[in-house]
Amino acid sequence: MTRRFDAVVVGAGVIGAGVSYELSRRGLATVSVERLPGAGQGSTSASSAVVRFNYSTRAGVAMAVEGLGYWQRWREHVAAPPGAPVPEFVQCGMLVLKVPGSNHEPAAEHFDALGVPYEDLDAGELERRFPYLDARKFGPPARMDDERFWAEPDSHVDGAIWMPEGGYVTDPMLTARNLADAAAALGGTFHYGRTVVDVLREGGRVAGVALDDGTELRAPVVVNVAGPHSSHINRMAGLEGAAIISTRPMRREVYVVPGPDGLDFDDAGCVMGDLDCGFYLRPERPNNILIGSVEAACDELGWVDDPDAASLTLTRSEFETHVLRGARRIRNLGLPHEQRGVVGVYDVTEDWLPIYDRTDLDGFYVAIGTSGNQFKNAAIAAHCMAELIIEVEAGRDHDADPLVVQGPHLGLPIDLGTFSRNRPLDADAPVNVLG
Repeated sequence: MTRRFDAVVVGAGVIGAGVSYELSRRGLATVSVERLPGAGQGSTSASSAVVRFNYSTRAGVAMAVEGLGYWQRWREHVAAPPGAPVPEFVQCGMLVLKVPGSNHEPAAEHFDALGVPYEDLDAGELERRFPYLDARKFGPPARMDDERFWAEPDSHVDGAIWMPEGGYVTDPMLTARNLADAAAALGGTFHYGRTVVDVLREGGRVAGVALDDGTELRAPVVVNVAGPHSSHINRMAGLEGAAIISTRPMRREVYVVPGPDGLDFDDAGCVMGDLDCGFYLRPERPNNILIGSVEAACDELGWVDDPDAASLTLTRSEFETHVLRGARRIRNLGLPHEQRGVVGVYDVTEDWLPIYDRTDLDGFYVAIGTSGNQFKNAAIAAHCMAELIIEVEAGRDHDADPLVVQGPHLGLPIDLGTFSRNRPLDADAPVNVLG
C-alpha cells in the first residue's frame, strides 16, 4: 500500500511531535511514524525536563529564552480544550555554581546581550539565600573509591549564577502527547508501533519511507527526529559519514530520593547544576529530589551500540555515587536503601549541541543529537525546523546562507547555522547535560 503526504516525520517524541504540529500549522499534510505505542514514550519519557538558559552559544541561549514563552502559555500553544490535561511549568528558578567547567562566564555574557534576567551571587549570598546548601568547594568530582571523594574541603565555591525564570516541566510524556494531539487536530496522521525499514530516494532526493508492514509513505520531505535511532535512519538514507557532526546513542540514569528532613523541597528547592560535586538536581513532587549526572570526567559515559538492547535497570554503584554527591552539597540529605529513578537512552553529538539542519540528500532534514538537554527547546526547535524546511524547499541555500529565525515571543535572533551538521567541532566544548 502506498500513501502520499507532504512530509513524513520519523519519531514522535517531544520534538518529533512538535515538528509534526508546526508543519501541520503551516498547511502541510504530515504523517508521523513512531516505533513505540504512543507519543513521548522513548527518550522524552526519561527526560528531567529542566528549563534553563545557560548555554555556550548565543543561539542556544536565544532558543532557550524563546522556548520559555511556550511553557508559560502551553495550553494556548497546543490549543488544549478546557479540562484537558496539560503539564505544569514550575518556575522555581535555577542555580549554576561558579566552578571550573560550569561555563557561567560566557553564559552571563549572552544573558547581558539578550536581556536574560540573572543574579551573580557570591558564596555568602548563596548560603544566605539557600541555607540548605553547603557552599564549600568539594571538587573536582571523584568516584567513591577515590579518597578525594571523602576529603573535607578547605575553601568555598565562587558563588552561583541565579536564573529566576528557570524551572522544570512536570510531565514530559504528556507534553509530547499534547503536541501529537494538536497535530492530529489539524489533520496530521500518526502511525504508532511501526518501524521505518528504508528511506526511499528518487532522482537525487528523498521520496518517503517504507515501513515494516509493507506500507510506503511517499513525500518530498522526510524529517529524522528518531532520537537514539537517528544514526540508523541516516544510514538508511545513505548519509553515514556525510557530515562533520555525527550522533551516537548513550544510556543515562536519573535518580529520585526523598528531600532532607525538615525541609519542604517543593517550596524551598530549585533546579541546580553542580559541576563541583558532579550532579544536577531539581524538585520532584511530592517533596523529593531528582538527581542526574553531569558527565564528570571521572564517570564512564554509557555509550551503547543498540539502544534497544540497553539495560533499563538502575545501577547501584551509580545511584550511591550520585546521591552521595548530592548529600555533600545538600545538608541532611540521606542515602535511602531503596533506589528509585528512570533509565533512558538519547543521542549525543561530539560537541553536545543538537543538529537542526537539512542534509546532503535533498528533502531530508534532521533534528537530532539532542544530547539530553533539548527538552526545554522542543517547541521552539520545532518552530525553527518548520521555518527551515519551508525556506529550503522554496530554494534557499541554507549551507551558504544560514537561516536566522526571529523568535516568536521576544523576537530574538536564532542563527540556525549554529546547529549545522557541518559546523566546526569545538575541542573545548563543555561535556555536560544539566537536564
